[in-house]
Amino acid sequence: MLKSFQENALRKIAQAVCKRRFYSHWWAEMPSIDDCDDIAAWFYCLPLLTKQDLSKGLFDLPRSRYVRWHQTSGTTGRPLVVRDTAEDWNGWLDCWDRVLDAAVVTPDDVALMAFSFGPFIGFWTANDALIRRGVSVIPGGGLPTLRRLELLRDEGCTVLCATPTYALHMAAVARDSGMNFSDSRPLKMIVAGEPGGSIESTRTLLQESFNATVIDHAGGSEVGAWGYGRVDGKGLHVIESHFIAEVLQLQPDGTLGGEVAMGETGELVISNLCRPGGPVIRYRTGDIVRPAPSPDSDPNLFLQGGVIGRADDMVVIRGVNIFPSSVEAIVREVAPIAEYRVTLHRRSAMNQIDIELESAPEIAARLETCLSTRLAMRVPVQAVPDGTLPRFEAKAKRWRTIGDANVESNFPN
Repeated sequence: MLKSFQENALRKIAQAVCKRRFYSHWWAEMPSIDDCDDIAAWFYCLPLLTKQDLSKGLFDLPRSRYVRWHQTSGTTGRPLVVRDTAEDWNGWLDCWDRVLDAAVVTPDDVALMAFSFGPFIGFWTANDALIRRGVSVIPGGGLPTLRRLELLRDEGCTVLCATPTYALHMAAVARDSGMNFSDSRPLKMIVAGEPGGSIESTRTLLQESFNATVIDHAGGSEVGAWGYGRVDGKGLHVIESHFIAEVLQLQPDGTLGGEVAMGETGELVISNLCRPGGPVIRYRTGDIVRPAPSPDSDPNLFLQGGVIGRADDMVVIRGVNIFPSSVEAIVREVAPIAEYRVTLHRRSAMNQIDIELESAPEIAARLETCLSTRLAMRVPVQAVPDGTLPRFEAKAKRWRTIGDANVESNFPN
């Protein structure tokens, strides 16, 4: 039944966009969808889209049709402007309803939105979905962290929306200010924007710091809100009523092969079925995931461990593939709420990384030992004073490149 629904939805949206400027060019070598009886066979012959392709004019309806304007965060290149029609926006909110259902959010809840309300999509759609559900919503944009914590406490908030990085920062500020949330009323914490909600060490720390149930979420400005997490934190489910998901083999040259087997990692390719104003069909998300059997009766595709990393974030250090999420997990085991920064640089014609950690020297030494054991390589860790490193409300940019490091990524300098 799901497959039939997806095929019908795909045919409908493909017929609607095939003659528009972007897709008429992109599908120029493809047979007409109108002449195709086997929509699945046609679909799997389509070329894959990248973010660079989208910048060539995906949002090609008359400007008056679009009611929302956002841009990507720019962490994988220049920001991409993203526009949504009213129908597109409602599709976003419908997807967010699945996330809110996973977190058991009801009209009796009070939600604090701990993000900047800037042009990045962030939690804008969560904000509107919460309002549509009848939840009392407190906007936290433009407020210092301490004031947000006071609102969380004084207004009796039961829902917190934030990136994992910023939620950890809130925990550190609460600790330093003598505020204790560990035995307060239960909190439903919805995290998104980066790996963390499905990383056990990060998740455990957030749960203990805020007496929280943590629900992970994944999506993207150019794609939509495609995934919702589980209460047990084991991974993410794809919202297959709104997306067709493929997990394809990532080849050494960066191209993609066939579907991976269950339990193997690959890159997530998404087709959006609910965004006619700017549909992405067979889009390379760059997210590294691992499909696996669902732990329960949920029929939606299950991705064990959530988003494991980014294809463009992977770095090769002395022949070892390393993702930032792997380093994050190790750091959080040793220094749960300490800020850190990773620097990639070239020494003796090889890529190297080292880490700065806001901690005492003995904690830094312990982390260095743990990294050596887990990654099978020495990673120097330097202890630096508190307040030395930058903080982030949106996606954290803890990895930087110095010099001519030959890394397989696009980290900001």
